Amino acid sequence: MTGAVRRSKRFLRVGKAVCALTAVCHCSFAAEHKLTAVIVDGVNNHDWAAGTAFIKRTLEGTGRFVVDVATYPKLPEFSRYDVVINNFNGGHTEAGLRWPPDTESALEMYVRGGGGLVVFHAANNAFLNWPEYNSMIGLGWREKSFGKGIAIGPNGQIITVPQGEGLPPGHGPRHDFEIFVLNKTHPVTRGIPNHWLHPSEQLTHGQHGPAEGLTILTYAVSEVSHQGEPMDWVHNYGKGRVYVTMLGHTWKDEPNPNLQDVNFQRLFAQGVQWAARGGTPTANTTVGEAP
Repeated sequence: MTGAVRRSKRFLRVGKAVCALTAVCHCSFAAEHKLTAVIVDGVNNHDWAAGTAFIKRTLEGTGRFVVDVATYPKLPEFSRYDVVINNFNGGHTEAGLRWPPDTESALEMYVRGGGGLVVFHAANNAFLNWPEYNSMIGLGWREKSFGKGIAIGPNGQIITVPQGEGLPPGHGPRHDFEIFVLNKTHPVTRGIPNHWLHPSEQLTHGQHGPAEGLTILTYAVSEVSHQGEPMDWVHNYGKGRVYVTMLGHTWKDEPNPNLQDVNFQRLFAQGVQWAARGGTPTANTTVGEAP
């Protein structure tokens, strides 16, 4: 064997080793990549601190997220994150607290351009007079004169409630109730039971809004409206994705056993991952305390 051939084979072996090492490093990097999330809180008629603690603990417990918190009046630079989680509620009336116009415009551009938005419980009450926020969330704590509503019939059929009809927004006292999965094939609901008993939660009825292009994921039958009310839904806004959950009620000086519901934790984590830019939920997301 000539020296040139030996050198050629040696270089080939070294080249293969480098390629193998590069592949290992790439896989390791991919495995370690985490989605970035920011929670916006600081104003809410609910116990926003308890809600934020739940969100952060649940997401970090999956091992798939790095979570920051921006407490009003601090507001984040949305473009730095894969998903924005709104736990802010400045009030559902015309006097409700708004964000600065440039911040609102920045969120619109962020979601329209492919960023993710998650609206947590009472955050769908916020920003009555922000048209694009109403378009993003689809349904909110709005009077029936504001827009259409959505109900779920006894056979799982989706019923559009015309503007001006149905009940105004409201809820009874927190209580245990059964949640039903309406869309069983969506990535957010994969691995979730078809129905389960959810503890000590508010069951909101009478949500209204544009109600266009929504995919209803879960519902519960209200003891007030006597019909199925949407609990979780998703919506595309431009290139971005929006996930809204009506679950997650918290109140000052009250226990919140609803936040300990593993099925809700898994559903929420998968909803956030679906909404996040670059996120792809997997069935049976592991939830628990962050390491």
